[in-house]
Amino acid sequence: NESMMALSEVLNEKFDELVGNCMRSGAIDLNLYQEYDVKRGLRDSNGKGVLTGLTEISDVTGYRVVDGVKEPADGMLYYQGYDVKNLVGDGIDKRFAFEETTYLLLFGYLPNKEQLEVFHGIIASLQELSGQFVRDVIMKAPSRDIMNSLMKSILTLASYDSRVNDLSEVNVLRQCMMLISEVPMMAVYGYHAYNHYECEESMYIHRPSPELSTAENILMMLRPDKKYTELE
Repeated sequence: NESMMALSEVLNEKFDELVGNCMRSGAIDLNLYQEYDVKRGLRDSNGKGVLTGLTEISDVTGYRVVDGVKEPADGMLYYQGYDVKNLVGDGIDKRFAFEETTYLLLFGYLPNKEQLEVFHGIIASLQELSGQFVRDVIMKAPSRDIMNSLMKSILTLASYDSRVNDLSEVNVLRQCMMLISEVPMMAVYGYHAYNHYECEESMYIHRPSPELSTAENILMMLRPDKKYTELE
């Protein structure tokens, strides 16, 4: 118990640091709204649709300009200025790419080894769905549509959150990280519920392991024997 309490205090301290990083990353210079003529509504005075915000989080490029002329080009997707092709990596030993990219999207920069370990530790500590929730929400009336199952589960999570209406930066980031941790579990359990009740297959529920990455946990929880390969 003392060891768990000490770990909890460390994670809480690191979480406070992440809140500060998130606020700095998400700040938009208000002068940019005027510089780029970004409206705060959905239509301009001529009735045309307009941009409603500014973001550095992602960008999509579908054309290039050659001698002043737009030409179609292979689509390119950027997260915080990084080409996603470069984020994927070129080897199968990069085991925490999902967590690394999630960190980038939340805080604006790629984590170093220590930052990634702390972030993964927080994510792992939030991988908690009560047996009552799994039984009464996910297993009850399973759907063949996984998005339907996820929508139902996520909406119901609000009933289990005593701070659901707290819009402070600290609490919103907490809720974001809880969803990042729990959605993979809800997706896998939703699949197993459908597979059991609709397809009449055997039922087995595995809990995630804090040592594994999100991708590894999804594969482990899907399989009856918990086995998967490095390539997978």
